[in-house]
Amino acid sequence: MEIVIYMGIALLIIGSIGLLISAFKTSIVWGVGCLLFTPVSFLYVIFHWSDAKNPFLLQLVGIAAVLLGAYGSETLV
Repeated sequence: MEIVIYMGIALLIIGSIGLLISAFKTSIVWGVGCLLFTPVSFLYVIFHWSDAKNPFLLQLVGIAAVLLGAYGSETLV
């Protein structure tokens, strides 16, 4: 189940980079805000859903994979 956790982490990183790219494409202020302050990323997702939808959903899939992998490895012990 470790591979599922690593895949989830990879998806989280890819989604985060995609969200930063989307924010910087919108505005330099959004990009710097998302890079430095996590709450700004949530606001960006809310206000620019059409641009941030795919990276955000990719992050959610990554979180689900990490949790699934952690749960699966816990039950194997």
